[in-house]
Amino acid sequence: MLPLSVAAVGEENIIKKVGGSPEVKQHLENLGFVVGGRVSVISVTGGNIIVNVKESRIAISREMALKIMV
Repeated sequence: MLPLSVAAVGEENIIKKVGGSPEVKQHLENLGFVVGGRVSVISVTGGNIIVNVKESRIAISREMALKIMV
């Protein structure tokens, strides 16, 4: 398992674990980051990562991406 922050751009990954405090986990799950879901990194800009999850593009911080294991 690797954090989403080190996933290759354009590669589709399966979410294996979502970490963090209960509030952070709930927030990420509300955005569509659920175990078993598919996510792919579209681009990395500065400290932000743009991902495609559940057919939506979402920008998350590098700290949030470290909590999502693929």
